[in-house]
Amino acid sequence: MSVSKPLFKGAEQPIKAIALMLAAVFLFSSHDTLSKYLSGFYPIVMVVWIRYVVHTLLMLVIFVPRTGFSTVVRTKRPGLQLLRALCLIGVSLLFTTGLRYIPLAEATSVVFLAPLLVTALSVPLLGERVTRAQWLAVLAGFIGVLIVVRPGGALFTPAILLPLAAALCFGFYQLLTRMLSGIDSPTTSNFLTGILNSLIMTAILPFFWTTPTLVHGLFMIGLGTCGMFGHMLMTQAFRHAAPAMLAPFSYGQILFAGLYGYLIFDHTPDRFAVVGITVICLSGLAVAWAQRKKD
Repeated sequence: MSVSKPLFKGAEQPIKAIALMLAAVFLFSSHDTLSKYLSGFYPIVMVVWIRYVVHTLLMLVIFVPRTGFSTVVRTKRPGLQLLRALCLIGVSLLFTTGLRYIPLAEATSVVFLAPLLVTALSVPLLGERVTRAQWLAVLAGFIGVLIVVRPGGALFTPAILLPLAAALCFGFYQLLTRMLSGIDSPTTSNFLTGILNSLIMTAILPFFWTTPTLVHGLFMIGLGTCGMFGHMLMTQAFRHAAPAMLAPFSYGQILFAGLYGYLIFDHTPDRFAVVGITVICLSGLAVAWAQRKKD
């Protein structure tokens, strides 16, 4: 999730920012729902490939005419950009594979460990100071995951390691996004991520290609469109309000995931999953609140 502060004083428009954030997380949940559905018919590589190809094509149409191709792809840290792209492709492959075995709401909640992992990793990687309260929030988040995947429960299988690994990749992705925020523009970072991952997935696609039906082809295009516009709306939301203020609404993605899971996949989280998801959300909010006080 990209994080940036309002561009200038007076730019705060909380109602607009909240509406944009809710629209973004709805699109992200729609993206994940389509990924889960399509992964039941096609190889994971195909599902992830179309997500990045559509993302890249839309950015070519929307941003390149405004600034020029050479400007969009110009970066001062190509190594970090490549590493950032690889982290995100790791998130996509691991999370989409996990959706084959893990219900949507539970898998989404585990990935929301990422902000807590960013807090923990920022100490050795960025040299930031983390308070005792923030460490307690990180610990509580992991306890929340243990409640969701409790020993003896239906989710206590090796498959739960997939969204956990996706959360770790997403944590590194966010850290790299933070490191690049003062070096390259968000447009450059997002476009390079899209085009690099499109090239990587295209290179291995021939080994996994299965011709989709017309309806599934449209779903694939919709998947990529939801991902691209979700990121655009979230970026705009952070232009109008501080990340800490918007953090509670970002967790609306878990609620949308639960609704999609119920309506489309006929799954309702049990009471232990609900408690664990709540603990994860509260832990993430505590970290966001602590960061707001520090800023």
